[in-house]
Amino acid sequence: MRKAAAELRAAVIGAGRLGTLHARKYAAIAGIKLAHVVDIDAERAAALATEVGATRLADYRMLAGKVDLVTVASPGVTHHEIASAMLKAGIDVLLEKPMAETLAQARELAGLASGCGRILQIGHLERFNPAVVHLHSIVKNPRFVECHRLAPFTERGTDVDVVLDLMVHDLDVILSVAPSEVASLEAVGVAILTDRLDLVNARIRFQSGLIANLVTSRVSPRRERKIRFFQPDAYISVDYEARGIQVYRKTPPAQGAQFPTISAEQIGFGEGDPLADEVNAFVAAVRSRSLPLVSADDGLRVMELTERIKDVMLTDSAAP
Repeated sequence: MRKAAAELRAAVIGAGRLGTLHARKYAAIAGIKLAHVVDIDAERAAALATEVGATRLADYRMLAGKVDLVTVASPGVTHHEIASAMLKAGIDVLLEKPMAETLAQARELAGLASGCGRILQIGHLERFNPAVVHLHSIVKNPRFVECHRLAPFTERGTDVDVVLDLMVHDLDVILSVAPSEVASLEAVGVAILTDRLDLVNARIRFQSGLIANLVTSRVSPRRERKIRFFQPDAYISVDYEARGIQVYRKTPPAQGAQFPTISAEQIGFGEGDPLADEVNAFVAAVRSRSLPLVSADDGLRVMELTERIKDVMLTDSAAP
């Protein structure tokens, strides 16, 4: 008779919108005891803790020795401080994006996870979008990528700039689907409603020859989340929110015709639950002590690219 897996104790740090969603996913997983919800807002933490049957804590440092794994869903500027404390306490961490506020902080976290023998998974949710999962099987040698991630303004995420808030999603997808070193890049950004960049356009040339053009805005009148790949044999358009893919392929010309034709294919994936898949993948990595699907190294590559994008903008703004 197969022995049942030992129950793991979990906690969620941050009882905002995202932390609430994480807490509900943990509460639904067999073999997981969601033990604690942590937030400095006592009323908010108490409400969520009551909903999911957990105990409220006001200080994340009180989790040491009480849990095995934790989601850090606090504001981005606190990620380094909190995740560092959790890793040092021997707790495995699912760290929501951004990985940290700076590249130096991200490198320290990756080093801590390795040195402490802890699992550190980065919360790049689009990796678990079924359309992106399928994308890996059909993208072959892309030459151009175009991304539009536009959103109306909200106060959520404004503790960091739009590169760390939103663009990281598309950077991670590109690096996972078509990995290559960066050859050069150009970028321009504007602070509109906050004192940080709210709209950024980046054009990245990779050593593979791929060129990626990304437009990311959190002050748009409309919402759009799409990424398009152009490759020799196909044009592939992914709608992140609709979780669908349109593929246009060139077919040989019909007998007697001069030019080839284009065939279209629509691929849908239904609703799905990427966040549940992300949390379940984290739990599986914790149980097996295996490398998570979105590892600390993956997070570092994204952070290195965000740093280069911002460095280019700083250099250009300082030029006479």
